[in-house]
Amino acid sequence: PRLIAATAIGYGALLLYADRRASREGPGLELDGFGMQPAMLVGCAQALALVPGTSRSGITITAALLLGFARPAAARFSFLLAIPIGLVLAGKQFADMARGLPVGVPAAALGVGIGVSAVAGYAVIAFLLGWVRQRSLAPFAWYRLALGVVILLVFVR
Repeated sequence: PRLIAATAIGYGALLLYADRRASREGPGLELDGFGMQPAMLVGCAQALALVPGTSRSGITITAALLLGFARPAAARFSFLLAIPIGLVLAGKQFADMARGLPVGVPAAALGVGIGVSAVAGYAVIAFLLGWVRQRSLAPFAWYRLALGVVILLVFVR
C-alpha cells in the first residue's frame, strides 16, 4: 500500500505540475510533432506503469505534456499506445483457446467481453479527448493525490 500511495501521490503531483505548465506555455505541439525522440521518451515513461499504482495513461500524458505537447495530442498519443498491447493480449487469449488451453471463460463470452470493452473504451476515450480539448487535467491529478492519501490513511499504520 505504501508504494501504491506514493506513486499515486507522486505522479498525481507531477501531472498537476505538467498540466499547469502546459496551460501557461500555450497551445503546444500536435501529434505530427511526435518524432522518434519524443515517442521513445513517452514510451519509456509508459514502462513506469509496471510500478504498482502508476497509471499507464496518466504517466504517458504527463510525459508528453512535459515534452511540450498540447493536452489533446498528449491524450491521443497515450490512447494510441494502448492499442498494440490490447491487440496482443486479445490475440494471446484467442491463441490459447485455439491450442485448447483453459482461459477461464467460454469463447463466446470472451468475444462479447472484448467487443463490449472495445465499444466502452472508444466511448470513454471520445469523452476524455473532448474533456482535454476544453478543460484542465487537474481533476484527474487531484483524484490521484486524494487516492494516495486515502490509501495511506486506510492501509498504512
